[in-house]
Amino acid sequence: MADMTDPLVVGVRDRWEDQGLPGGPWAFLAVCSVGRIHQMFTKALEAELKRFDLNRTGYFLLTTLALTSGGGARLSTLGKILMVHPTTVKLTVDQLERSGLVTRTPHPTDRRATLVVLTPAGRSLAGEANTALEATGSALGELGGRYREMFEALQPARLAAGDVHLLWEHRAL
Repeated sequence: MADMTDPLVVGVRDRWEDQGLPGGPWAFLAVCSVGRIHQMFTKALEAELKRFDLNRTGYFLLTTLALTSGGGARLSTLGKILMVHPTTVKLTVDQLERSGLVTRTPHPTDRRATLVVLTPAGRSLAGEANTALEATGSALGELGGRYREMFEALQPARLAAGDVHLLWEHRAL
């Protein structure tokens, strides 16, 4: 149930009715809420990751590789999982490789493919970053450890929108 004391809800609802807009305000409020939380979350995440000399894509890539069974994945698979353009994956891998956090190796059975493999330094940095994001003094600390609540609240909408590209569906390298 929406908090009817939330100034955003009250303001939009009242203006919606005053302006005589058709339908209800809830689709607009949902889009605004997701956009606003995305901006706030991104700003806090980037501030926290800066301490590790990582950007969001680098963090997502390292943690994704850490979750794979062999610590590696194809460049194309990483692009699908992270939902980023292949060029972004390549540039991010270039940067992480220069830092000694990942390496590229030929795929063992597909000579057209390249695997990106997490190094021990990359696994360690991913662990440090993940631990820091949960710390109460982190830039994301204002969430008060509500990560699971956030995930569970957003999961039905994410799945309804067709987001089924889960990491464990990409076991094959």
